[in-house]
Amino acid sequence: MTTTIATATAQAATPATPAARPAKTEVRQPKALPAPNSDFYEVYETLSAEELAIVKRVRAFMEAKVAPVITKYWVDDAFPFELLPAVKELGIGGLGMKGYGCAGGSVGLFGFVQMQMARVDPSFSTFFGVHGGLAMGSIYIDGSEEQKQKWLPPMARMEKIGCFGLTEPLVGSGASRGLLTTAKREGDTWILNGEKRWIGNAPWCDVSIIWARDVADNQVKGFIVENKTTPGFSVEKIENKIALKVVQNGLITMKDCRVPEANRLQGANSFRDTAKVLKMTRYAVGWLSTGCQMGAFEHALAYAKERKQFGKPIASFQMVQDLLARMLANVTACQTMMLRLSQLDDEGKLGDHHASLAKSFCTARMRETVAWARELCGANGIVVDYNVARYFADAEALYSYEGTFQMQNLIVGKAITGLSAFV
Repeated sequence: MTTTIATATAQAATPATPAARPAKTEVRQPKALPAPNSDFYEVYETLSAEELAIVKRVRAFMEAKVAPVITKYWVDDAFPFELLPAVKELGIGGLGMKGYGCAGGSVGLFGFVQMQMARVDPSFSTFFGVHGGLAMGSIYIDGSEEQKQKWLPPMARMEKIGCFGLTEPLVGSGASRGLLTTAKREGDTWILNGEKRWIGNAPWCDVSIIWARDVADNQVKGFIVENKTTPGFSVEKIENKIALKVVQNGLITMKDCRVPEANRLQGANSFRDTAKVLKMTRYAVGWLSTGCQMGAFEHALAYAKERKQFGKPIASFQMVQDLLARMLANVTACQTMMLRLSQLDDEGKLGDHHASLAKSFCTARMRETVAWARELCGANGIVVDYNVARYFADAEALYSYEGTFQMQNLIVGKAITGLSAFV
């Protein structure tokens, strides 16, 4: 018979007779539970040290500055303007764009930052995405060299904030052929007339990228409009939203707005040029919706560890753990899909169909995840004090904007069949 060192030590320490000194009773400390972590497959480890430092800087800002105040702003339908100076100091304006005073880096890094922001608040991430993706992206992709030199540096420094005006009160998915906003050229001036609705940042920003149908050739053109100095340009804030309440959305009305030819995006001469911008922002929404899930999962998991029923944390119940595992599976699937998309972009292979599949898949999985998070929290899941309700509501806007689930699937369907099902 053999005896291990551990067994022998234990036998030697055992009293030989009842007269031996009684052993001390050891007080066991409760086992420390792991902190909520939505990076189950360690996708952050794929970043370089420099990129990871940027993401960590954003994470620290979101947790220290945004998280403590964002629920109140969400309830009040207000934007935390006092945080803008700190956002500027992050130095992330123009991520994914090279030159022109932009932060540079890969489009994937921009996605990781969007995901990290949305993990704390999807509204704040949307504000940043509209400015840094849609507005700046339009100029970066479709602008002339002169336009890039003029507009991108101050926008990268976040001295001028932008918005993107494509959707109209009566035109959403049909924007490629049915824009009602018109542009008519008179010499070196363009006259814009029409309305744009659901335009994030519009009530307060400085620069609007307006897409309008040229009456001369019926093609979609893009224009840089200076909101606060262009006569005939007005914005009405959209009230009573139930989602992305921190983002200030506006109804833009243009009545004989005169825009110089110098402010027409020189590379935007058809909707195909608009679609170049939309491809990148649909890709970004995949990251954003993944971040929304991460936040909902982490808050639900923390709640499950603290909430007790029948004398123990509900996180120890089988059905609760099943819900948590389902949520984490959705999060992880979306993270890995988006990581592969970033690689495709680096390889120059990212297509519209790739971005559309990611947008539809990630937003659909997001709806499941936030619904399960709300379910797990019971009645407290509908109270903003517990955070999950905010993600639950915001997810509905992410699911719809930048192209509906059905439109994305038709883009994918055309790619895999070679046949268009669009009307």
